[in-house]
Amino acid sequence: MSTTVPTLSLADFTSGDPARRVEFSARLFGGLKRYGFIILVDHPVSPASIEHAYELSARFFALPDAVKRTYAHGPRGYTPFRTEKAIGHKAADLKEFWQIGPEREGEPPRGPTEPPNVWPAEPEGFRDNFLALYRGLQETGRLLLEALTPGLQVAEGFFARMVDDGNSVLRMIHYPPIPEDAEGGSLRSAPHEDINLITLLVAAQGPGLELLDHDGRWLPVDAGPAALIVDSGDMMARITNQMIPATTHRVTNPAGPNVSRYSMPFFMHPNSDVMLECLPSCVGEGAKFPPVRADAFLEERLRAIGLIRT
Repeated sequence: MSTTVPTLSLADFTSGDPARRVEFSARLFGGLKRYGFIILVDHPVSPASIEHAYELSARFFALPDAVKRTYAHGPRGYTPFRTEKAIGHKAADLKEFWQIGPEREGEPPRGPTEPPNVWPAEPEGFRDNFLALYRGLQETGRLLLEALTPGLQVAEGFFARMVDDGNSVLRMIHYPPIPEDAEGGSLRSAPHEDINLITLLVAAQGPGLELLDHDGRWLPVDAGPAALIVDSGDMMARITNQMIPATTHRVTNPAGPNVSRYSMPFFMHPNSDVMLECLPSCVGEGAKFPPVRADAFLEERLRAIGLIRT
């Protein structure tokens, strides 16, 4: 059996060729069922915009800690180093990050899982560039979800309606060099599963991402600088009755030079009022999870990992 995460070209799905479209959907469905991961190339997000986003991210994280902490406002804005803890792990992850959600100017906050965005005064262009990246990743995620409709036997437009007012999150992560006082056993990102439907990870600057395969082995997941690494999360596992799993993954500490690592995952969430319930095609011998509203499920998980504390 293959132990290599498959690489798919999104151009096969968007080409207009029905046969290529069917093949792409089958390979996406099969790859996520087998690994919970695929690598995506030929997507709409340009390499130049990815490179510039990483430049802006590095410039922000190089600011003094006191400056960065002025933007620490819970699920949006800055989250300081050693704040987030994976569920079931005592040691905090060795990372700091910045998160943005949908920009809804002029609207009141929608609740603890959808606070307004926070924007730094520097570096210049941060807001405009990351909002453009957010929009490109949201559209790419929408196409991938649409490509899953044949395998899951749902009507065309099912996922489009599920995410048309969604609460997706773009996270810019900095993993600094491992400090001398790092707690024993602590990792850049401890083993965990993502919360959302699917994650689109802009290929990280530096190795370390690994997935836990069915046989208990950790497999490295590497991709070129223009690729997206796509994985399925807990919400997808719930609605598919684990037909598409939320695969455990981690980011290991550097085996070579102790240098920074940067990454940018885009967590694709549904609309907050969506009921996460088992799809009819996936019920089998019975649904494994009770229905739950998306915002309630997300809030529970964000509290568990320390991103909502009030």
